[in-house]
Amino acid sequence: MNGDADVRFLPSSDGDLAYLDTGSGDPVVLLHSGYVDHRFWYEQIPAIAAEFRVIAPDVRGHGWSANATKPFRWADDLAELLRGLDAGPAVLVGLSMGGVIATDTVLEHPELVRAVVTCGAVTGDFQYTDCWHKGLRADYDRTLSAGDIDGWLDVFVRGVAGEHRAVADLDPDIPHRLREMALRSISKHTPDEPNHHVPVTGSWPRVPKIDVPVLAINGGLEPADLLAAAERLAREVPDGRAEVVEGVGHYPNLEKPEAFNTLLLDFLRAL
Repeated sequence: MNGDADVRFLPSSDGDLAYLDTGSGDPVVLLHSGYVDHRFWYEQIPAIAAEFRVIAPDVRGHGWSANATKPFRWADDLAELLRGLDAGPAVLVGLSMGGVIATDTVLEHPELVRAVVTCGAVTGDFQYTDCWHKGLRADYDRTLSAGDIDGWLDVFVRGVAGEHRAVADLDPDIPHRLREMALRSISKHTPDEPNHHVPVTGSWPRVPKIDVPVLAINGGLEPADLLAAAERLAREVPDGRAEVVEGVGHYPNLEKPEAFNTLLLDFLRAL
């Protein structure tokens, strides 16, 4: 399989799982958001790999990883990868979809997790309820069902800016990079293929049993319900805290990488 020159592959129970593995020391796993791939962390990987072993997988169906051909759970894929690489327990750092994978995994495979950092996510039980996100989801569905990939990519980068900004307000490199990654992932799929992903449900009642440190980092421009849910997550675990990066939306690691990296590295060094 052709791909990024540094990508490696682990044969799984349903095709190859792609991942980047760099640096040395205690393992830190970077879990990307939906539709993109491990390159999403380009502003974090060098900084973290200077002190830690960084594993950045492509989630099944994304980037260079195989598509699903049968039911699967994100947490089980990650557990298979960590066991295959002898990389647990690890610190899991996830944004959006990746944040849900992190909390799914600490709930389902706690022996593999040393700490959790979520961003733009809490658990799989959380759903956006604001009208803007509902409209965005409707536009995703409309463009995909019509096979309008360019239109779908326009919707995707609108989500980067969020409700209160335009895409033109962002550093143009950010939507450009995300658009290129999303095109690669969406091109792996067809509108009529079955969704084999099996979500982990009933997570909120189990949150107080998470007995590893949890850090929730979120952009200050996120909707109030997401920020409130992140505060709840930090409050309900025995060792949790929430931090806000002001002036950014769903992708603080890209919009303010220095601030994000400082929060993350301070957390990692204190473990």
